[in-house]
Amino acid sequence: MLDIGCGAARIVEALTLSGHQALGIDVCPSAVVATACRGCAARRGSVFDPLPEEGRWDTALLMDGNIGIGGEPRLLLRRSRDLVHDQGLLIVETARADVDERRRVRIHVGQRAASPVFSWAVVGAHALIRYAQLSGWTATEEWTTNSAERHFVALRARA
Repeated sequence: MLDIGCGAARIVEALTLSGHQALGIDVCPSAVVATACRGCAARRGSVFDPLPEEGRWDTALLMDGNIGIGGEPRLLLRRSRDLVHDQGLLIVETARADVDERRRVRIHVGQRAASPVFSWAVVGAHALIRYAQLSGWTATEEWTTNSAERHFVALRARA
């Protein structure tokens, strides 16, 4: 399983501990170090860089709003399609609201800017499904957590 934008790698760690092959990728060096310290596989870089096992992953994840990476969900969905095999699965966490927005953001630690400004997108399920259909995916399932705070869509690759 490929966790795109793995952050502190809680998902990569859980998958690894349950016996699954998992790789976390993140542009943040401290995220990759944290992942490695947990004994898990991680790679520093962008999802748009060459990655190991391209076209052979069973499943890729875009959790915690990471469908926003790069600010263009359709491009990220196309790239994700290249990473999984012909029947691969992509699980995406979307915004709860029916939104489709582009933003320029910056990460702050307290009052101090900790990153340059970068492009980000926020999309809800309807927008995601529309982009997915144009990018080689078919939506197969939608669900929310019991608290309804998190919303997910499963996409299956089309050959």
